Amino acid sequence: MGSHVNVSVVGIGIMGSAIAGRLLEVGHQVTVFDIDRKRLDAMSALGASTAGSPAEAADAADYIITSLNTAAIVRSAVFGPGGIAESASGDKMLIDMSSIDPAATREMARELEATSGMAWVDAPLSGGAPKAKLGQLTVMAGGSAENVGRARAVMDSLCANYSHMGPSGAGQTTKLVNQVLCALGFQAVAEAVRIAEAGGVDAARIPAALAGGRADSSILQEFGPKMAARDYSPTGRIDNMLKDLEAVQSFAMGERLPLPLTGAVTELHRLFVAAGIGPEDTAAMMKQFEGF
Repeated sequence: MGSHVNVSVVGIGIMGSAIAGRLLEVGHQVTVFDIDRKRLDAMSALGASTAGSPAEAADAADYIITSLNTAAIVRSAVFGPGGIAESASGDKMLIDMSSIDPAATREMARELEATSGMAWVDAPLSGGAPKAKLGQLTVMAGGSAENVGRARAVMDSLCANYSHMGPSGAGQTTKLVNQVLCALGFQAVAEAVRIAEAGGVDAARIPAALAGGRADSSILQEFGPKMAARDYSPTGRIDNMLKDLEAVQSFAMGERLPLPLTGAVTELHRLFVAAGIGPEDTAAMMKQFEGF
């Protein structure tokens, strides 16, 4: 994994805390910032240093990871009062592991580099908190080849698959593709589990029975058992998936792309959020068959 470096993580929710925990586990020096004091205390107990602002976090590290929910929140954390930009310099790097709009990413990356010389790599992920904790994430990176290579000082501790997809924003565009495939897969697995149950088949045995066949997938193997057991322990949030699907729809509208299945699964996610299960784990999609 190479030498240990100083890394800050801004945003330590489900994903950010898993990322920070993994970096601590493999020996990096980690500083964290979040607006939630309880999250900071939890990471401090694991050995992380805590910062009072994104600027303070950036001052403490050579690599600053952001793991935040929207482009607006990322912009505030970077360019707002007490933001990362206040401590930016050409020898530091921002690695944005959020899932946000590609156009907004390109705009912010240009602005940060123009005002400070600080590099920006968009590095959205797939695999969720469980893979982050194991250092087995799939990450799609956007930026110059040089900067994406530099980011390996951190990414090699987090990723099993780290791909340079093109210039700034290309990682976020690839994440939109990923989210379409995941959202459709989650709904398909939920329906398959319900079919098995209605037919008197033990749904928990479906993943093993289909392993290696064309219907097999990592989503089936991970979420099939969770959905069968109604295990809603948090690994991701339904409302975060809706945010990503709405970004896909916005992109598709701009390109006039017909996406009929994506449109249908997006509407389902809007129903889930309207029913109050937006903050719950993806496996809680099973509640659609129980009237929420």
